Amino acid sequence: EVTLLKLDWAYLLIAMVAGAAMAVQGTMNSVLGKVIGLWESTLVVHVIGLITVTGIILAGGIGFAGLAKAGEAPWYVYLGGLLNVIIIFGVVKSMPKIGVGNATTGIIFAQILTAVMIDRFGIMGVEKVPFRWIDLLGVALLAVGTRIMLK
Repeated sequence: EVTLLKLDWAYLLIAMVAGAAMAVQGTMNSVLGKVIGLWESTLVVHVIGLITVTGIILAGGIGFAGLAKAGEAPWYVYLGGLLNVIIIFGVVKSMPKIGVGNATTGIIFAQILTAVMIDRFGIMGVEKVPFRWIDLLGVALLAVGTRIMLK
């Protein structure tokens, strides 16, 4: 069981940086979407991501050998690319209408609620994390905070 005392603070910091990057990225995608269009901005973001990852793989000497094992992964994990399009669509559509703070609040609430369910039931083969009532309290407080932010 993961407790605050066992928590690796470096990984929490990495997660927090990712969270901040998501808010900044969402804002950038929203601005780009207003200028060139929703689907065009989604395409541009993915092309730049592809170029960036390819550069990291080549510059880091990582190589592409791992791709030979792609058939070993469950089919459904490849839907992550589809989810990425849904995420960008949702961010680009919602942020200009309800604001970055409100959209991000809704995003975080849904992320936490979904994450708790994934942990609890071990969805997609992740290690099950036992349910604690404090988790439910945390989700409830996030829901209240989301409601307050949207007022």
